[in-house]
Amino acid sequence: MSNVGFRIFTKIHRPSKELVDGFKGLPVANIADEMNRFSCMDARIKPLNSTPLLGPAFTVKARSADNLMFHKALEMAQPGDVIVVDVQGDIVNSITGDIMMTEARKKGIAGIVIDGAVRDSDSLRKMDMPIYAAGVTPKGPYKDGPGEINVPVCCGGLVVNPGDIVVGDGDGIVIINPNDAPVVLEKAKSKQAKEQAIFKAIEEGTRDKSWVDKELKVRGCEIIDDYYK
Repeated sequence: MSNVGFRIFTKIHRPSKELVDGFKGLPVANIADEMNRFSCMDARIKPLNSTPLLGPAFTVKARSADNLMFHKALEMAQPGDVIVVDVQGDIVNSITGDIMMTEARKKGIAGIVIDGAVRDSDSLRKMDMPIYAAGVTPKGPYKDGPGEINVPVCCGGLVVNPGDIVVGDGDGIVIINPNDAPVVLEKAKSKQAKEQAIFKAIEEGTRDKSWVDKELKVRGCEIIDDYYK
């Protein structure tokens, strides 16, 4: 009989390293634009440092204020994985600090995303491993369970499945289904190239902004050649 709510799945379908690495250096905003502005985590989930985030999701569903399953996930996750922890957004207690994060960094974990709180934030901000969280508090966790590992979780308002591609930068985090990733990757690369051309035109003073007036006209904006009275 399956012990729903207190169980661990040991295997996940990880996308190829080549596919994941293709997103390296692409802004999260550009990726999200090519997913019709969906699949972005809520703005509550903020980076504690400026290290870019990229890797397949290794998911943890934890009870509020408890990090027992998170500890187990640190044992199980592979180098390059991003551990995504669902604590239902609870920030009353932290569920990790600099000891666990040092352990994760030593193991080669690609990053940590927590829909919950952390502590030892001064140390975490200096780490070269990306860490995202919903809050910071000195109040520590318990280690009682229950919880689940490698099941679908909710983090930052998004469903994250084990093996989903997680990309993060200073703007936040976007989640990509590996089945959609090849198309999203090509579209995001194309958008990046278009933006680089725009920046070049701005520098050269040749950018065409005539589309603005066209849009205003189409949408019925009234332009009055006079002062407001």
